[in-house]
Amino acid sequence: MTDLRTPPVNDGDLFSERARQYALEKPLQRIHILEAGCGWGTGLDLGGRDRLVTGVDLESPELRAHACERPDLDEWHLGDLRTVPMPPRAYDIVHASYLVERVPHAELVLDRFVAALKPGGLLLVHLRDRDTAFGFLDRHLPRWMHAAGRRRRARPARAARGAHARVPAPADGAAETAGPAAEPAALAREGRPEERTAPPEPRAGRARPPQPPPAIYDKVASRQGMQWYCVMRGLMISEEYASRQAIDALGAGTGLTDLLCRLVAKASRGRLTADHSDITLVIRKPENRFARVI
Repeated sequence: MTDLRTPPVNDGDLFSERARQYALEKPLQRIHILEAGCGWGTGLDLGGRDRLVTGVDLESPELRAHACERPDLDEWHLGDLRTVPMPPRAYDIVHASYLVERVPHAELVLDRFVAALKPGGLLLVHLRDRDTAFGFLDRHLPRWMHAAGRRRRARPARAARGAHARVPAPADGAAETAGPAAEPAALAREGRPEERTAPPEPRAGRARPPQPPPAIYDKVASRQGMQWYCVMRGLMISEEYASRQAIDALGAGTGLTDLLCRLVAKASRGRLTADHSDITLVIRKPENRFARVI
């Protein structure tokens, strides 16, 4: 379908660049963005383009607190991603970084993202590939992997937050509940998805960024899984890149993660690769819903 390459820049810059290119194609139009996984990390940088950003994510106090602090979100909704509000054909861009491997029923969630995209819109996906040695270790040694990642990534995240960067954080990333506290708490008790508009300005003094939910790795959360999904849904993968982002983040300075990945790859007789851990995809929804991907 596409050649698997190493991205020329980091994924945040790549996605922001593709979003700006898309915005140039719509010079008189406000760009509507769905930020999937808004409870941690940051968003896309569209420069001075007029945009409206809606966030969606799973429900948890930590993710709610971070969503409340993000200055780029015009509104957000937390809850079951199979039921939170996503109007059909409402968004020009859906940005989902490190989300597909972390949600249950990932294929159904992707279907909702695709339905929410306008014809010709972009689906920007970054995920950890389950069909790799790193994915195997992440599934079977979750506590060790996540604890190491939190220690490594806490310090850089504070610097990025101070600069109010809009580039998506590549790292995994509680905090106090944003006010008014009574309404979100009531919604959570009733099991309804929470929504909020006009989030307040970010507060200073957060000790560290929130952590995303642990990875689940549904079958679609892999390179082959995403390729199959795009073929079956009539989507076109315009760019596809592989990287060792997760391996390097956890193994910097020791090489332990890299060594473990290579041992797993050897034990699997090549079925699980140690050459990459992450996949970056730029996917376009065809303008014509009857178009076929060849």
